[in-house]
Amino acid sequence: MNLQEPRFDDDDRTPNHPDLPVRIYAGAFSSDVEPEEIEARFTRNGWPAAWRWGVYDFDHYHSTAHEVLGCFAGRATLRLGGEEGEDFEVGAGDAVMLPAGTGHCCLAHSPDFQVVGAYPEGQEADLIRAGDGEIEAARRRIREVPFPESDPVTGRDGE
Repeated sequence: MNLQEPRFDDDDRTPNHPDLPVRIYAGAFSSDVEPEEIEARFTRNGWPAAWRWGVYDFDHYHSTAHEVLGCFAGRATLRLGGEEGEDFEVGAGDAVMLPAGTGHCCLAHSPDFQVVGAYPEGQEADLIRAGDGEIEAARRRIREVPFPESDPVTGRDGE
């Protein structure tokens, strides 16, 4: 597995997280992974699987929860960090952990692109489009979202 941890600044439309990096886990799972395997690992690590789908094609973020995406089919180009962010390629077997406030958007994808989405136990995600809503209130909520004791992919011991 190859881990990247990019950080993104607040651009006044997307707050991003003030302290935590995004985590991109290339090869977290095998490329022929079944969605149930991803769901089981996330759930075992305290991030219960919540849904299966794609990623919205507009810049958005969550101010009330961290999110992890585990790709089980296809490929996509995701923009992370908001409209001023950076593009990343993800595919089956990869995972992406998005701290609360991190902008994300699907720019392009293969027809079969699918992910498992999960949030830490006790957290529920809101949905805010970049530039919408009251960003100061979102920034306050983001700072209050606790990070769980366990990483969604590597677990409590980082293995």
